[in-house]
Amino acid sequence: MIDAILAGLKGLAEGSLALDGGSLVMIAIAGVMFYLAIAKDVEPLLLLPIAFGCLLSNLPLSELMHSGGVLKTMYDFGIGNELFPLLIFVGIGSMTDFTPLLANPKLLLFGAAGQLGIFATLLLALALGFPKESAVAVATIGACDGPTVIYVSNLFAGLGKIDTAMVGALAVAAYSYMALVPIIQPPIMRLLTTEKERAVKMPPSSGKVSRAALIAFPLVVTVITGIVAPKGLPLMGMVMLGNFMKVTGSVSRLCKASENEIANIATLFLGLAIGGTMVAKDFLALNTLLVFGLGLFAIVIDTVGGVLLGKLWYLLSGGKMNPLIGAAGISAYPMAARLVQTEGQRWNKQNFLLMHAMGANTGGQIGSVMAAAIMLSVLKGLGLI
Repeated sequence: MIDAILAGLKGLAEGSLALDGGSLVMIAIAGVMFYLAIAKDVEPLLLLPIAFGCLLSNLPLSELMHSGGVLKTMYDFGIGNELFPLLIFVGIGSMTDFTPLLANPKLLLFGAAGQLGIFATLLLALALGFPKESAVAVATIGACDGPTVIYVSNLFAGLGKIDTAMVGALAVAAYSYMALVPIIQPPIMRLLTTEKERAVKMPPSSGKVSRAALIAFPLVVTVITGIVAPKGLPLMGMVMLGNFMKVTGSVSRLCKASENEIANIATLFLGLAIGGTMVAKDFLALNTLLVFGLGLFAIVIDTVGGVLLGKLWYLLSGGKMNPLIGAAGISAYPMAARLVQTEGQRWNKQNFLLMHAMGANTGGQIGSVMAAAIMLSVLKGLGLI
């Protein structure tokens, strides 16, 4: 009995000695993420398991991210081969309604303008000395789409082009800024538009799209992606597979499973595995701070690009387009569209911009995945991946 107690005390002492300052900082960061997820409802479905994975990997003498450890096993099984992000994309596709976009295809232009931050951040990251692959991975934060960021960054990590620890930093940055969209976007929207522009009332969208068009759309987008940017076909293909199952109505059980059980399980394991990479010695570095700074820059430029296109459209249409809709041209679906609706009604109580904004928002989903696909295909063409 005494020997067991002494052994326990010895283990406790060893664990305490192994707990260095960096580990304490990472445990504190995990605590902040717990607070944001639980108390502030900031992307809790992913932020909570990421925080728990971070806690587990930074406890003294933790071997969960060593070979054979449970977090390392999850990482190798679902992150190392990009499986978990792709499963989540199937769920995203099955939950997305492209009807508002197909009812007014011109709104796809906002989806393109909303990706300006990706390419501007890519150039800035390169100017700051980031290697090409790291710069592309950081730039994808501008997609405002967590699974896209994880897919691209882990693809490079698997090829040895970036550190595995950077995947965790990118994932946390991406999901943090997705949750902060309601805080980041409104000041920019108000700064770049006049009260008159924000009050523009737009006619209601017809919302009428044939079933044939809805079924053909995911097939057409998949084929175009395969021709234009084949390296990104796994991303776009999984989104469109989910949407195709939804619009055909023929496989409701698969569609519901993709939206719920499959997406939930993949999200849980993905979060734990990503959190496991957030080890102090790798995470607490200057590059991590730069990643968060560049991520914020990307989201800001995304919003600026969309709103400026909206202002141009306002002028060309003789004042019939509300520029606020441009802010919805990012991939934070449907948060960005709802934000445009709320902001529009602040300046005109009779303003109902939601369906127009939803069209721009779904265009942003396609635009973000296509932007990532194009960058990957360019790198492949250059022989870098």
